[in-house]
Amino acid sequence: MLYYSIIFLVIALIAGVFGFGGIASASAGIAQILFFIFLVLFVGSLILRAVRG
Repeated sequence: MLYYSIIFLVIALIAGVFGFGGIASASAGIAQILFFIFLVLFVGSLILRAVRG
């Protein structure tokens, strides 16, 4: 999931450099959503691992 977040971030940066504002903002939004989902899943797995031992 982090891999896809980085890919969308790179797409947003490239689109922003070439002046495609709509594509850049959409890609940045998708990257942000995927990154927060990754964080939630990562913290959840850390908590479950700590509880289980």
